[in-house]
Amino acid sequence: MRRLRWKWIAVIVGAIVLALCGAAAVFVLVRVHEGRDIFGSSSAEFSTSEIAHPRQPPGVPWPTFGYDNEHTRVGPGTLRPPFRTIWTYGNGTLIEFPPVIGYGRLYFANNAGVLVALDARSGKPVWKRVSGRCQASSPTLADSLVFVTYLNSPPCNAGSGRKLNGLVASYDESSGRQRWKVRIGPSESSPVVGGGRVFVGDWNGKIYALNEKSGRTLWSFQTGGAVKGALTLEGNHLYAGSYDSHVYALDARNGKELWRASAQARLGNSGTFYSTPTAAYGRLYIGSTDGKVYSFGATSGKLIWSRSTGGYVYSSPAVWNARVYVGSYSGKFLAFDAASGRTLWQFRANGAISGSPTLIAGVVYFATLSGRTYALDARTGRLLWTFPDGKYTPVVTDGKRVYIVGYGRVYGMVER
Repeated sequence: MRRLRWKWIAVIVGAIVLALCGAAAVFVLVRVHEGRDIFGSSSAEFSTSEIAHPRQPPGVPWPTFGYDNEHTRVGPGTLRPPFRTIWTYGNGTLIEFPPVIGYGRLYFANNAGVLVALDARSGKPVWKRVSGRCQASSPTLADSLVFVTYLNSPPCNAGSGRKLNGLVASYDESSGRQRWKVRIGPSESSPVVGGGRVFVGDWNGKIYALNEKSGRTLWSFQTGGAVKGALTLEGNHLYAGSYDSHVYALDARNGKELWRASAQARLGNSGTFYSTPTAAYGRLYIGSTDGKVYSFGATSGKLIWSRSTGGYVYSSPAVWNARVYVGSYSGKFLAFDAASGRTLWQFRANGAISGSPTLIAGVVYFATLSGRTYALDARTGRLLWTFPDGKYTPVVTDGKRVYIVGYGRVYGMVER
């Protein structure tokens, strides 16, 4: 009897193990299916009117991170490589984010928190402001003001993000005199300015709308994770990626949530969003740490397509001529069809790609963490030129000169 009882126990345990294995296999299959690449179509929330009738350029040559408030990253002018250097500025301290350009000057900050205004012709400093804080974002120019966000006091990543040790500040563009400052959480969110408001996010997961002239908080919205990228403004819609694995659409006038979308479910942790969204063609394009590039409907938040790249996508997409350009930690730089997500071409670089690309006159530029800047034909992916410096987002332009951002230097360049 005892042997028989143990046989039945063994049978029951075996059945339970098999059932659990079966359930686990089903779970894995479901997750794999949920995380699959999805292809879209031009019939789903896709407008081609922007291709035939491009948006009006902003009032200054390069006013914000990603060129415009939609972050299309397509700059002005006809300059094409090869280039030659006419001036160099920098002492080797990391410059993680590129300058903005206006009023005949370049404005940027290094990782040590020194904000600099350079003469665009000569590369000579016009003024500097030392913040005593770490810094990792591009400034923004609007209405003769320079808006900047700052992180903690050094060491940059020490302590809790809950400590309100970050800062948003406004400076006069000609003198560097500070107009106002507002304490928020540590922030590496490049400001976006529109409708008399300054929009930023912080490590505490909060999104702010501040009065452009005074810095007064008009409204705020709480997400479930750190907001590290810049916000994207298109009309009255404000878009943000968060480390809670969601993308948010808010009404820019009052902060009301319009929709939220999610990274696809998958085995392991869900993807998070450091990448800044790009708004174009009635869509939103954004990279994720799950290695994918996503396209959502800008009005509905519906997932239209998703494509795997083989590595983290911190890079913020550039959009031009119905194509989406983005780099991956896999070392691949890719061009996708903006409507369907179909891969048009890919280029293998010499290292991981973290920063965002720039397009000028049909040429797309990006840099690798291995310290090289590439220029490719944006239509074909053919290599046109390289430069032996660069790290993150390497190129901006005012149409007269190209400015390449190396690890700790900015180079003023003209056509050779």
